[in-house]
Amino acid sequence: MPLKFTKMHGIGNDYIYFDCTKENPISDPGSLSEKISQYHFGVGSDGIVMILPSSVADFRMRMFNADGSEGKMCGNATRCIGKYVYERGLTDKTTFTLETLSGIKTLCLTVANGKIESVSVDMGEPVFEAEKIPVISDEKEFLTKKNLYRKNLKLTEKK
Repeated sequence: MPLKFTKMHGIGNDYIYFDCTKENPISDPGSLSEKISQYHFGVGSDGIVMILPSSVADFRMRMFNADGSEGKMCGNATRCIGKYVYERGLTDKTTFTLETLSGIKTLCLTVANGKIESVSVDMGEPVFEAEKIPVISDEKEFLTKKNLYRKNLKLTEKK
């Protein structure tokens, strides 16, 4: 079955977007993301984003990385959703909410002549404590001026 999609990017994060607000034809989004995200054998992207209905917000997003894992959210992808849903007529609101795995985000759209000029997203408070970020660090706070400017900062994924 053919799938309709739109490829968009926000500051270089490029995702493939699927409008699943009326029906969801994607049964295995992780597998689809792995296949379609390949640059030489697929469309090529950082992953896929599904735009879905929500019972607690105006819309809901599910985001899958190119490796098939589900991510909590991506700020740039969220801004692309703002442009997508407004310019495709899925909403006429210039401020609306989006359900993500990291909570409900509020999007504010700047519109001129029916087109989006910018989208801002309230991402919430940043987290700097190493134990709350998926990294291994001997320091209490991972992001500090001291280690941001250190030349040999090594990052290790927490498992």
